[in-house]
Amino acid sequence: MNATLLAVALSLVSAGAYAAAAVAQSRLAGRTDPSTGVLRLLGRGAWWSAVGLNAAGALLHVAALNYGPLTLVQPLGALTLVVAVPLGARAAGRRVGRVEWRGTALTLLGLGALLLTAGGSAPHETLSLPEALGVGAATMAVVAGLGRPGARPGLRHAAASGITSGVASALTQTLTVAVTDHADGPLFSWRLLTVALLVSAFAMGGLLLSQTAYRGGLGAPLAVVTLANPVAAAAIGLALLGERLQGGPVSLVLALIGTAAAVRGVVLLSRAQARSTDPAAPPEAAVPGDQVPSRVVIGSPRRADTAPPAGVPEPLPAHASG
Repeated sequence: MNATLLAVALSLVSAGAYAAAAVAQSRLAGRTDPSTGVLRLLGRGAWWSAVGLNAAGALLHVAALNYGPLTLVQPLGALTLVVAVPLGARAAGRRVGRVEWRGTALTLLGLGALLLTAGGSAPHETLSLPEALGVGAATMAVVAGLGRPGARPGLRHAAASGITSGVASALTQTLTVAVTDHADGPLFSWRLLTVALLVSAFAMGGLLLSQTAYRGGLGAPLAVVTLANPVAAAAIGLALLGERLQGGPVSLVLALIGTAAAVRGVVLLSRAQARSTDPAAPPEAAVPGDQVPSRVVIGSPRRADTAPPAGVPEPLPAHASG
């Protein structure tokens, strides 16, 4: 198996692990009060299951980055949403809808077009210490801007999560190439230590930001994460790591068409997922062992033995906070 096929295979398995983690995080976020702190989450087994799945996905992703460039490996992260759709549907006890199948088909077709244009050679370039520090400072500035008070915090946190995860992947590639190619410099140096610290900070930051974003549902936030991640990583690869698309203008046109198709597919998937978590939708089946109710309040028929006395008006239904 050549390097390109190995990178694709590892990316596929990594996407599956990330998708399972996203579904687990979404279900945990729906059963957790927004005021719950990080320390309370650390005491829950479901949180550590999600962390373990994310860790497995990250390790597979690191291995893929050792065999393929960022412009090839990162777009395959869109498969996370494709895999999360049937997993989320099964967890909710429903079938995958036609819109979701359309979104899945468009996403796969778009990714197929991108695979034809992405550079297939194994990476060799790495970030210098000033470049790594510059990328880290710019990323923290962007995340701080997205974290400012305002409307739609879920999507802003999702964008910040995708950017930090994409940057962490780009920095991780510098580590993997440096470790496997000693000609790039000594194995232990201030540059690699700094890059390793940045990778750890951005990887954990992306995980916590995604946990916050999924409190509003899985679909739209996961779509934003899925799109922001490869954009951030590919920007670093093309601007600083010397990566290029294969072919001439025809390949560029094919890449743009593939990108448009993948984006459209991801948008369809996110809308379908958002509708599946709408409070007006039929209630999902209860999950054994769940003791904390979801924040989304879904009306249900009142039992006869709990009906109010005659002449007493029923209380207005509660609504989930936006």
